[in-house]
Amino acid sequence: MNRLGIENPRGLVAFAALTGCLVTLAVAALTGAGGVFAAAGLAGCGCELLLHRTEPGLMARLGRLHMGATSRFEIRCVLLLLLLGRLHVTGPIGLAAAMTLVLCLLAGQALHAALITLIRRRRALAVAARNIDLRRLDISDRPPRRLTEWPGQRMLVYELSALLGLTASLMTGDARWVVAALTLAAGSCLITVVALVPYLVRAIRRLPGAAQVLAEVDAWLIHRRPRTVLYFSGPRDRAEQLTRWLGPVAALPTPSLVIVRERELLEALEPTPLPVLCVPSAAHLSQLDLGGVRVALYPANTGRNIHLLRIPTMQHVFLAPGGDGDEAAAVDPYSKVYDQVWVAGEAGRRRHVQAAVGVEDADIVEIGRPQLDGLRVDRTGHAPAPLPTVLYAPTRDGAAGEPIVRALLDSERPLRVLYRPHPPTGHRTPEARAAHRRIVALIHAANERRTADALGEAPEDAEAQRTEAQRTEDARRRAELTKHIAALDARLRRADADEAMLTRDRAAPDPALLTEAEGLRRQWHQAHWAASPPWLHQVIEGDVPTLHSCFDQADLLIGDLSDVVGDFLATLKPYALTAPAGLGEEEFRRQNVVARAAYLLGPGASGMQDLLRPLFDPCLDELRTARHEVKEFLLGPTTPPSIQRFTDAVDALAEKGETVVRLRDLHTAPPPGAGRWSVIR
Repeated sequence: MNRLGIENPRGLVAFAALTGCLVTLAVAALTGAGGVFAAAGLAGCGCELLLHRTEPGLMARLGRLHMGATSRFEIRCVLLLLLLGRLHVTGPIGLAAAMTLVLCLLAGQALHAALITLIRRRRALAVAARNIDLRRLDISDRPPRRLTEWPGQRMLVYELSALLGLTASLMTGDARWVVAALTLAAGSCLITVVALVPYLVRAIRRLPGAAQVLAEVDAWLIHRRPRTVLYFSGPRDRAEQLTRWLGPVAALPTPSLVIVRERELLEALEPTPLPVLCVPSAAHLSQLDLGGVRVALYPANTGRNIHLLRIPTMQHVFLAPGGDGDEAAAVDPYSKVYDQVWVAGEAGRRRHVQAAVGVEDADIVEIGRPQLDGLRVDRTGHAPAPLPTVLYAPTRDGAAGEPIVRALLDSERPLRVLYRPHPPTGHRTPEARAAHRRIVALIHAANERRTADALGEAPEDAEAQRTEAQRTEDARRRAELTKHIAALDARLRRADADEAMLTRDRAAPDPALLTEAEGLRRQWHQAHWAASPPWLHQVIEGDVPTLHSCFDQADLLIGDLSDVVGDFLATLKPYALTAPAGLGEEEFRRQNVVARAAYLLGPGASGMQDLLRPLFDPCLDELRTARHEVKEFLLGPTTPPSIQRFTDAVDALAEKGETVVRLRDLHTAPPPGAGRWSVIR
């Protein structure tokens, strides 16, 4: 099951049934069992449809293994012809007609796929954009989705038509039914092919070429004159390295620009007010007029950074404030190619200097973590709520979390547990998946016991009843907000439009929509936490509630060495780390700065009681002072705020860049009178 990547048990049953149906079809075609063939074919269509809806990832993997929907469709068509040849229902003329129609259907399907490929390639602009006015390019609409999307489902319709015709022919003994059904399927395929031709012609004639697109983008760049560019190249699953910096860059008072190199990144990018350019080709990037950019920010070290690094009029900065909690973290020698390296705090500075990779201390700037400025900070060490909340947020697969959750649920003094595993948790190994399910089962069982206890106690007064009624209203409000957010996301992302249409239509950000989306998400989080009774534990899987929203709810975090703990440190609330086996406590703290202010849990959740004591009595929190010290060492001082330090660093470097450009122009300018002397000569 894990090797297939199927998470839904129904998906596993459907896949097994689909495989069985294919085998049955082959046997029925060889033996001439028409009724069995029709039944297996109809069952296979149902399995295909179920898998398309519940396991799209599996269907994509089958396609990469050359067993995709098209291959399966072709195999079933060949088996149908083999069956018709053995049944002798159609006769020679009918069999020839059926064979001709099947060949026409297969050819039409291949032609349809070729047309879609040609249209998509032609509609892939040299430079795609968001929030940049390129409406003068006169980009045409894409073909309707019903003509281009869902190829597997479309072929199922053709196959279903043929199977129904076969069933009718078997019941009546009249071959005209199956021939008519195949005619209908082939005709439908031909109609879709013909309907796509005008869009191909329109794409060839009307869509702008690379030179026209680059000229229009240059015109926008000259008019807008962005001073700062946020540049990123990498796979889609690393997009978070870019998105974490969209907010700080958007807050800059001067015009900014985002440049990405992969088209899939443009699709994954969350809605932002920043103008975004996707420039896949290095040749096209070199032709853009970026002479007004003074600061280039790089969130990741990748080979394609060199395509922008070679522009001498920019000051190039590597953003390295992530992972500063681990002194053993590697420092890439490639970092020395940048003009400056920006880190969160003193820990990042020391790590780069001690690594001796060529990064000078004078070229390191501490900017804090602008992304953490909005977290709720506990500076007073006040007592938590009567029922304190423990957030368990592991980032690694394994069974170590089961005893931790069990110990929390069995605590002598009641508390609330929020279990928020890292998204890949349980997807890598069967053991991790089993451990995750056991943890979820423990939490659900604990919730059932608490709910039974709560129902067994009559409400003491009308205030308790009102609170329960309010939670019901909050749950209803959360459901409404979920629908509104989904509808708003659909408007912002526009699934009906392709890259070219979005480049044309997203001429400018819609501040009202972005503000509305942010407000709805904030209201959703408020309703989510208010809707759940405060005595119930929660399992949080997926992107919402967000990790930072969970931080605001938590009085204590239990995690492992990761950016999760590094971010939580900004709240100054107590946290615990699971220490690795075989490494002593002193050595573990020596190697990892963030561990010096952490309570440590040993194997089997040993040390849990010592950890929970300060949760109920802040006076027993022995590491409060250490957390302040480690936070300042890792993340920098609290004042001024990180976003202000980030903005000041950009401004200072931009001024330096202006000076460098002026000096460069001064040295490269011809001496006075040189032009006139050359004319006389």
